[in-house]
Amino acid sequence: MGTDFGLMFNFLQSNFGTEHMFWTFYVLNLILSIIAYKLGFARELPLLKSLIVYVMLAIGVFIITIFSVFKLPMTESLIIICAVLGIYRFRMYKERSNKNEG
Repeated sequence: MGTDFGLMFNFLQSNFGTEHMFWTFYVLNLILSIIAYKLGFARELPLLKSLIVYVMLAIGVFIITIFSVFKLPMTESLIIICAVLGIYRFRMYKERSNKNEG
C-alpha cells in the first residue's frame, strides 16, 4: 500500500515531462519561499542584509528542491504555508482597519 505524496511532481511530470524537472521545482519553490518569507517573517532590512537573507534562502531552497524531486510534498507544503500566511495577513489588515475606524 504505497502512498504517493508528490501531487505537484506527478502534475509536472504528466504535463511537461521530466526534462527540466529540477529547475522547474527550484524556481517554483524559490518563489513560494520568498512569498512565505515576505508574508510571515520579513522586516525592513538594509540592502546588504537583505541580499544575504535572500542568498541563504536560495541555498536552502536548493535542499528543499532535492526533497521535492524525490516526491516529498515540499512544494505542496509551501503552497499551504503561503495560503495560511496570506489569510492571516488579510485578517490582521482588516482588524487594524476596523480598529482605526472605530
